Amino acid sequence: MNLFLPESGLVIWMLLAFSIVFFVLAKFAWPSILKSIQKRQEYISDSLVKANEAIQTLSGLEQKGKEIIANAQAEQLRMVKETKVLNDKMVAEAKEQAKIEAEKIIENAHERIRIDKEHAILEIRKEITGLTISIAEKILKKELEDKQAQSQYINRLLKESADDIKAS
Repeated sequence: MNLFLPESGLVIWMLLAFSIVFFVLAKFAWPSILKSIQKRQEYISDSLVKANEAIQTLSGLEQKGKEIIANAQAEQLRMVKETKVLNDKMVAEAKEQAKIEAEKIIENAHERIRIDKEHAILEIRKEITGLTISIAEKILKKELEDKQAQSQYINRLLKESADDIKAS
């Protein structure tokens, strides 16, 4: 008996046993095995399709997220610009208001100075008028001590006043 060359009877029995096992497997086991393999293949195909759909959905969501971030950044920039413009406007308004207030204060100070100056001039004029009247009174008292000089002086003043009235 040779190990590599079996006897012919043994080969026939081995073929018969193999044929029976093959027939039984082909009839009962292979259809369920093939069915399981096909189900597994369909499951894998469906999983691949769903995975591709999920990838597409995720890429869409990622794109949408990028758009939302870009929109948020644009909105942030817009708000910063608006805030800066508003700040500049408020600063300009405050400067303008301060300028107006300063001009009012300066104008009031000038007006107050003018009024004080006029008041001082009036006071000086009153003093000068008082002094002038006082001096004129003293001069007239001295000049008009006698009645005849007083009459002559009054006549001369009347004549000068008449001449002034005729001239105008």
